[in-house]
Amino acid sequence: MAGLYVHFPFCAAKCIYCDFYARVRRDWKPYVEALLQEIADRRSDLKGVLPTTLYFGGGTPSLLPVPLLARVAEAARTAFGVDAFSEFTVEANPDDITEEKAAALRETGAGRISMGVQSFCDDHLRWMRRRHTATQAAEAFATLRHAGFGNLSIDLIFGFAGLDDAQWERNLAAATALRPEHISCYQMTGRWADGDEERCRRQYGLLQERLAAAGYGQYEIANFALPGFESRHNRGYWSRAPYLGFGAGAHSFDGDRRRSWNTPDVDAYLASRPGAAETLSDREILEEKLMLGLRTVQGLPLATLSPAERAALKQTTLEELSRAGKLIVEADRIRIPKESLFVSDWIVGRLFPA
Repeated sequence: MAGLYVHFPFCAAKCIYCDFYARVRRDWKPYVEALLQEIADRRSDLKGVLPTTLYFGGGTPSLLPVPLLARVAEAARTAFGVDAFSEFTVEANPDDITEEKAAALRETGAGRISMGVQSFCDDHLRWMRRRHTATQAAEAFATLRHAGFGNLSIDLIFGFAGLDDAQWERNLAAATALRPEHISCYQMTGRWADGDEERCRRQYGLLQERLAAAGYGQYEIANFALPGFESRHNRGYWSRAPYLGFGAGAHSFDGDRRRSWNTPDVDAYLASRPGAAETLSDREILEEKLMLGLRTVQGLPLATLSPAERAALKQTTLEELSRAGKLIVEADRIRIPKESLFVSDWIVGRLFPA
């Protein structure tokens, strides 16, 4: 499998927690023309592998007039010879969703909307500099349902100063009451992160418990889905499948050892599309396999490791982590138990070869 990612680096306002490249501006048509040119120029980059997923991320793709978004989607289908993508996702903010826009998005062939709700507490939304209210989020969700979207995902954030356990439980209750097919929950990082690690750990445990009770299966550190609605596009990232990224700041991967990216600068992208690339060393490939594979509940299949990579793993560390209950070592894979996913970075770091 392979995926296509289109980066739309524009927002109406910048949220306090966002580390993605985005700018507040509205001259979108030149950017769309540049995207169309890049897609045409790179149509042979997948070397015959047919892309199965298309993902519009940002930034805020729902700001883009739908006819322009439709042009980009059609260009991707045409350039790569795809009649229809098995998963076509558009990220959206609740305040951009109207009945007209929801219907128009369905007409583009998009079947999945990932909506950045982040919280159902209006005080927290204002603090994050989000443009919507909790009521608007619920209304946008209902509008998308009415337009025929049967695969909706919402994002939530926890682990920030000012969020107590009771508020977090209310957020989870509000989310599951909407019954989206998919829920992503991210821990706040950076200057706004809650310094109380025990509270963050407790909120992560509440997340796992409440979503499991509501019928959502956890399949990755931050991702939960009703059966059959796991994100195919993101699963491609975690399995190191090839993907192409279009737009300022977008990244690409050949599925082996070459990663490349466009410079995160809209003006430079419009002028000459500068970028860079790197070739991963054997050690970096092994570290990626460990880091990405062990993010998932399924874990890292040992069949994806070469004999040399298996030999590089610290057997004594595997045994030590297994005895401590931090790692499950099976005949065909290694995986982190769900109750230890909160400290997965520490576990993976222990496995890196010296």
